[in-house]
Amino acid sequence: MMNNRSNEPPDIFVTNHLINMYRKFGYLDYARNLFDEMPNRNIVSWTALISGYAQHGHSEKCFRLFSSMLEYYRPNEFTFASVLISCDYVNGKQVHGLALKMSIDAHVYLFSFVNLRLKLSSFLPKCSSEGIGFDRATLLSVLTSLCGSHDLYVYPGLKFCFQVHCLCVKTGFISEIKVITALVKAYSDLQGDVADCYRLFLETGNSRDIVLWTGMITAFAEYEPEEALFLFRQLCREDVAADWCTFSIVLKACAGLVTERHALAVHSQLIKHGFESDTVIANALIHAYGRCGSIALSKQVFDRMGFRNSVSWNSMLKAYALHGKANEALQLFSIMNVQPDSATFVALLSACSHAGLVEEGNKIFHSMHENHSLIPQLDHYACMVDMLGRCGRVFEAEKLITEMPIEPDTVIWSALLGSCKKHGETQLAELAAAKLKELEPGDSLGYVQMSNIYCLSGNFNKAGLIRKEMKGSRVIKEPGLSWIEIDNQVHEFASGGKHHSQREAIFTKLKELVGQLKEMGYVPETSLALHDVEEEHKEEQLYHHSEKLALVFALMNQGSVCSKSSTIRIMKNIRICVDCHNFMKLASDLLGKEIVVRDSNRFHHFKGRMCSCNDYW
Repeated sequence: MMNNRSNEPPDIFVTNHLINMYRKFGYLDYARNLFDEMPNRNIVSWTALISGYAQHGHSEKCFRLFSSMLEYYRPNEFTFASVLISCDYVNGKQVHGLALKMSIDAHVYLFSFVNLRLKLSSFLPKCSSEGIGFDRATLLSVLTSLCGSHDLYVYPGLKFCFQVHCLCVKTGFISEIKVITALVKAYSDLQGDVADCYRLFLETGNSRDIVLWTGMITAFAEYEPEEALFLFRQLCREDVAADWCTFSIVLKACAGLVTERHALAVHSQLIKHGFESDTVIANALIHAYGRCGSIALSKQVFDRMGFRNSVSWNSMLKAYALHGKANEALQLFSIMNVQPDSATFVALLSACSHAGLVEEGNKIFHSMHENHSLIPQLDHYACMVDMLGRCGRVFEAEKLITEMPIEPDTVIWSALLGSCKKHGETQLAELAAAKLKELEPGDSLGYVQMSNIYCLSGNFNKAGLIRKEMKGSRVIKEPGLSWIEIDNQVHEFASGGKHHSQREAIFTKLKELVGQLKEMGYVPETSLALHDVEEEHKEEQLYHHSEKLALVFALMNQGSVCSKSSTIRIMKNIRICVDCHNFMKLASDLLGKEIVVRDSNRFHHFKGRMCSCNDYW
């Protein structure tokens, strides 16, 4: 290995600080782009990025980068500390051996080894018998090592977190807010179930600081955004001042809700506390409004910004892409006055893909390297495969996959599979489905899509075999769910609607609506049902899709939710099907209302028998 370089150019110092800043905020793509573009690097450059991958749970990338670094530099104690936090059992043993071979400083080695041992065995209960002391710093380091650790098949992280929790109680450190905050973060990252976090939070009484409040709100933000908003309202009533970090997390929660009402309420609090001009907060607002369906409010925030960074421009571009406004995205890009980055091109390519602008997308893709010296990554290739496949150029999309300099992931194979379904390319679909099963054996997408493809081609026997294989492999299809907000309360609907308390009334109203739509030309799309189901039952299955139930429930409550000119907003967890798409177009005309459906891929704005996607989704 080479010795560390000396007398590095001064630009290394600045770039290292930028990489360090990006990794602290979680912008690892930005950090990696800067790293890749550096003409010269030193040990700090490598360690900063390795540390970023470790802290944000990207174990494989962390270990690969560490392995690459060994060709150029001798790792120091900080590099070892970072990579050991991230290692699984096999990689950890290798790094452990290398550390022993290099005889790194004993106390730093002990810190790193504590983190590694925690992942490999119940180390901590034996601390006293082995004569190893620890203090609050040790406990905080151990808990930090568990954060972002989702690979529970390699080591039982949750069990170790519980052991550390017990040790904190036994030693009295549980009374310290910093320790409780670290425990909340660890529990949240390890299980996604925030019950234990919330119990800890409640036990702190009146001694909670803003860091703990923010940590608790963060735990809820992604999976239970309504609870995150509830906590934020509690915080506002307490004598604790929210900071910009708290507000940015709350806005992230707002982005997961059905309407923009909550984002508007948080926006008013931002103004009250003087954060309106903060660039990070404004960026979060653009994202939240866009995800809640109000592109106009996103643009309003963007237009009023005194200073815009690359995230500001990217957030607005992503909002346009999400709503299928490709021309607006391209126009905005043409006046972009900061250097575009990797995320900029993901947004642009996504916008082109959603609108069928293939030639424009091709030019943008090739301009990345030619005009901006950016190397396309998996996200960019996924957009290109999706864009080519949607317009029928599926074999061109396959060719692009075979020529990629990096291994394709599940997103890329999913995009190809979806295109094969749309254009009836069964043989190529089988290849894509096989790749999906190989990469994600527990994911239902490959099975379900292939079953649908066989049904569409009339091969019901193969469709039945696929579903049997799926059942035999214990793979469960993700249920179709939809949400609608009525009188400040969110209502959830599952396909079939069997468990809803008002199902009989909903089904009666739905039958009436279907009859009216059939008079307007609605024909149920029954081609995806298995052949051994009666036509009447095929139609009934379609009628009970979750977004149709949500729409009917909104109509049943239209006196309290909406006036004649209002919009009905529905959120859905998977892509909208062809039948529901046709249904919503006709329903928007019959009801004289705009119906907005946000599915897992994009927004659909239905109005007067038309959809904003132009039937291209």
